[in-house]
Order: sequence, then structure tokens, then C-alpha cells
Amino acid sequence: MESPVVVVGGAGRVGRIIVQRLLERRESVRVIGRSVQHARRHLAPGAVFSQGDVRVPQTLATPLAGCAAVVYCVEPGTDDRGPDRPETTLHQGVRNVLAAATAGGNRPQVVLVSQLHATHQGHPLNAYGRMLVWRFAGEELLRESGLPYTVVRPGWLVDDRTAGERVRFEQGDQGTGWVSRDDVAEACVQALYIPAARGVTFEIFNEPGPAIPSWSEAYGSLVWDRTPVGLT
Repeated sequence: MESPVVVVGGAGRVGRIIVQRLLERRESVRVIGRSVQHARRHLAPGAVFSQGDVRVPQTLATPLAGCAAVVYCVEPGTDDRGPDRPETTLHQGVRNVLAAATAGGNRPQVVLVSQLHATHQGHPLNAYGRMLVWRFAGEELLRESGLPYTVVRPGWLVDDRTAGERVRFEQGDQGTGWVSRDDVAEACVQALYIPAARGVTFEIFNEPGPAIPSWSEAYGSLVWDRTPVGLT
């Protein structure tokens, strides 16, 4: 890409893998995160780190200026009240990042890491600060933004592939299962380069079987949420 890719939450457990994969593709990568110490400990050399907070709009303008793409993989708070409640990161944070990224008429591609059961507001996870309510609200902000986007809903995250090597995509938020952080990161990176990934929301899991033969085919099997931006 001619302009940088910004990974918001890029020092987190999924984010740092995304950053590494992008650097391997020789992309210019900026990372926004709250902790300088955490970034120094976990980020691969070559990424440009900016201390910022998605809840504080004035910290976002400079690192998001003129970017080609944004991957939003912020880990939410779980408090019922206060600054660490899910609303601040999963909804207000998405709104703030989209506003900063589109300043001056810029139109970046955006990949949002959401989660399984985002539409199941009766699920026990919603007891943690109405997490699923705000997950879905953040998704809707992106879908309504008019930007080229991909919404990735991982299953239960693990650090290995004990559930299997094969990647399975689903839509409709009815399935369940485990998925490796590596495969979630790769799905996010692949979405930036595959036109069929634009305008879709999907769940991702691992299952027994061989590794995915073609990310393009996997994305091509998905149904668009609506007619994707740029593909009319």
C-alpha cells in the first residue's frame, strides 16, 4: 500500500501478530496503544508506535492521518461504569477512530475485530458492561460509515490450533468454536488485499482438516452485508 496501515490496539495479543504479518509484507505500519512499556516489550521492530487512547480523540489525529487502512483490534474493558466500560472502547472508540481516519476526506479500508455472539444480547457475556450490545453497535457504526470494511467475529481465542488446522468461515452468528489468534490475525491481513472481503461480516473458527488452501476462495464464498463500497 502507498500509505501506512494503522493497527489500533496493535500491541495486544492479536494485534502484535497482525503487525508482524504486515511488516513481513513490507507495509509501513503505525500502531496506536495506551502503554509505551507494553509496546516496547511486544512490538516487532519496524512498527512506528504512537501512544494514544481511542477514548481520547485528540490522541488519534496524527497517527491516523492519511492512512490507507485501519485494523481495529482493541481489547475491551469489562466494567459496568467508568472509563473502562465496553461502551468506551467498542462504540465510542470506533466512532473516534473513524472520525480521525476520515479527516480531510480520507477513505481508508477498515477491518474491525469483533467477537462471536455479538448479536446475542441475552448471552451471559453481556453481563460485563453490556459488552455484546456495544460490540454490535460498533459494528453498525462501521457498516454505516460508507467505507470499505470487513467485520471479523472470532470464536473463542486460543494460542494454538488444538481445534484443528482448517479455518472455517460462517455467517449469521449461530455457530461456536475455538480459533487461533494466528488465524484471526491472518484473516485480518488477508482482508486488506482481497476485494471479496469488503462489505462482509463473518465468524471464524478452526476445525479438523488441512490448512485453508485459498483465502480468496474463502472470502469469495461469503455473502455481502450489502453492496460493498467500490464494487457497485
